[in-house]
Amino acid sequence: MTSKFPLSLGILNLERGVPSGAVPKTPLPGSMMNPATYGFPIISETVEGAWADNVVRGDPALELAYITAARRLVQRGAVAISANCGFSIRHQAAVAASVNVPVALSSLLLLPTLLRQLPGPAKLAVITADSNHCGEELLRIDDPVERAKVVIGGIEGGTFWKNEMQRPPPWTDVRDIEAEVLACVSRLRDAHPEIAVILFECTGFPLVRPTIRRTTGLPVYDVTTLCQMMLASVA
Repeated sequence: MTSKFPLSLGILNLERGVPSGAVPKTPLPGSMMNPATYGFPIISETVEGAWADNVVRGDPALELAYITAARRLVQRGAVAISANCGFSIRHQAAVAASVNVPVALSSLLLLPTLLRQLPGPAKLAVITADSNHCGEELLRIDDPVERAKVVIGGIEGGTFWKNEMQRPPPWTDVRDIEAEVLACVSRLRDAHPEIAVILFECTGFPLVRPTIRRTTGLPVYDVTTLCQMMLASVA
């Protein structure tokens, strides 16, 4: 039986406090929420109660809301599901078990593959919105040798982080995100010159990936990389 809905990438969205009936901002080119990033339609569902602050901290009470929103996406035609916050990885197993389409809620799921591509002494830098909450339970690396190859840097305390922690969060200029991510990458590379690959945890960072790639000369991966991989196998 043919679905009456178009096949789409489904994205689990954080609460943004957008008033009912308000016209949402057009997603910027290169962003996770822009269909042109994938050449594929996008649909989204807000996860009830999932504000950035409690998703980053890790609120287990949100799991049912994630599952409920994921099932709505499938009903609407989603052929793959991701999430608009990398810290949603805490709900990866529960959401994947609740639907019958591929689920990849965080770019951190790319870690095992990227680590196995690294040459000898090279390291991988995870750039996150909040390094204070990007701990071992999110990285899920059991091998101590592989764990030693991962270094973490965050932009907590900056403009973007402060804005996202508000309810509702105000809009952040891409130039502010770019400056904060560039500074974080620079600090990490000074401390770890062996860094050979960069992985963005935060779903706001794909907007600045071209700049970071051009500035560092390093390969840069993010959630859009993961979504493109999923869509290549199901679209």
